[in-house]
Amino acid sequence: MLTTREPAVLVLEDGRTFTGRAYGHRGSTVGEAVFSTGMTGYQETLTDPSYHRQVVVMTAPHVGNTGWNDEDDESGRIWVAGYVVRDPALRPSSWRSRRSLEDELDAQGVVGICDLDTRALTRHLRERGAMRVGIFSGEAATAPRERLLTTVIDAPQMAGSALAEEVATTQAYVVPAVGERRFTVAAVDLGIKSMTPRMMAERGIEVHVLPATTTISQLRELAPDGVFLSNGPGDPATADVQAQLVRDVLGDGTPYFGICFGNQILGRALGFGTYKLKYGHRGINQPVMDRTTGKVEVTAHNHGFAVDAPLDRESDTPFGKVRVSHVCLNDDVVEGLECLDVPAFSVQYHPEAAAGPHDAAYLFDRFVQLMEGRTA
Repeated sequence: MLTTREPAVLVLEDGRTFTGRAYGHRGSTVGEAVFSTGMTGYQETLTDPSYHRQVVVMTAPHVGNTGWNDEDDESGRIWVAGYVVRDPALRPSSWRSRRSLEDELDAQGVVGICDLDTRALTRHLRERGAMRVGIFSGEAATAPRERLLTTVIDAPQMAGSALAEEVATTQAYVVPAVGERRFTVAAVDLGIKSMTPRMMAERGIEVHVLPATTTISQLRELAPDGVFLSNGPGDPATADVQAQLVRDVLGDGTPYFGICFGNQILGRALGFGTYKLKYGHRGINQPVMDRTTGKVEVTAHNHGFAVDAPLDRESDTPFGKVRVSHVCLNDDVVEGLECLDVPAFSVQYHPEAAAGPHDAAYLFDRFVQLMEGRTA
C-alpha cells in the first residue's frame, strides 16, 4: 500500500477548493463530481461502467476496509474518473482480499484524494448540484489555482455527452443459461454489469450480450424471446439510435425490459422527455415504491438523469397506455415505467443487486413472466 501522502487539491467548477492528501494514483483528473451514499460495495461501484467520467465522493467516512478481491468486479476495469474518501483504511481486513483498494486504484491509474471534509463537499453538491471537478496531486497540485480551475472548466459537461458506446462491448458474447435453457434474450450493452446476465442465466435464460450499436435487423436475425437494455453512462437525450431500436422492438411485440439507461431510453421511445437531476441518486439505500404492489424496496442507484412522465395518470403513447410503476420516495422521481398494451417495462435503479440490496430481484422474474406470456 502507498504510504507517502503528498498534498492534493480538489477544485470544483464554481471555484470552491478542498485540500487533502494524495490517494491512489498521483497526477490529475477531471470529471463530474457526484456523491454515493453506499456504506459498502465500493468495488462494485468503482467497476460499474455507469460511472464513466464521474468523480465519486464517498459519504461513508471509512473506505477500503475490505480491500480488493478478484471476484466482485462488475466489468474488466475501474471506470470512475476519480475517487474521494475521507478516511482510507490503514489495512484491509477480509479473508477475500487480495490487495488494498489504494493499490488497485494506483495500478489502474485512478487519481484520488483523501483526508478532506467529505461531509462539507457533499452538502455543497446537494446545494449547488453535481458539477465538474478536478483532483490534482503530486506535482500537479503545485500549479496555480487559477490554472487548475481553467482545466476543470474546460472539461466536457455530462449533459449532452454520448458515452455508452465508449464503455460497451464491441464484440457480441453469450452467457449460457444455468441448467435447462428456457429463453433467449438479446441484451444490448450500454454499460452492463456482469451480475445482470448472470441473474438472467440463473432463471434459465441464454443471454446474448450485444454492442450498443446493434440494429433491429440484427436483433430480428437472432429472434430472441426478449430484449434487454442495460444501465450505462451519459445523457439519454443523445441516445437516438437506441431509442429508435426500442421503438422497433415495441412495434414487433417482443417483450422488453430496461434498467437505468434502458429505462430512460424506453421513456424516450414512448415519447417522454428526460432531464438532468440536480445531484442524482447514487448508492445502495434509495427507497422506491412499487406502485403495483405498494411495497417499498431499498434499491441500488446510479443515475443523474430521469424520465419526465406524469405520476398522477396513465399516458397515451404511440404504443398504447403507459403508467409510472415505481417512484422514489425521497423526491418523487420516476423510477419505473410499465406499458399496458405491449409487453414492456423498465426501472431506473439496478435490480441485479451488485453490491446489493436484493429487494428488486423479482423484476427478473417479471421479465420471465412476460416471455412466458408471449410463448404460451
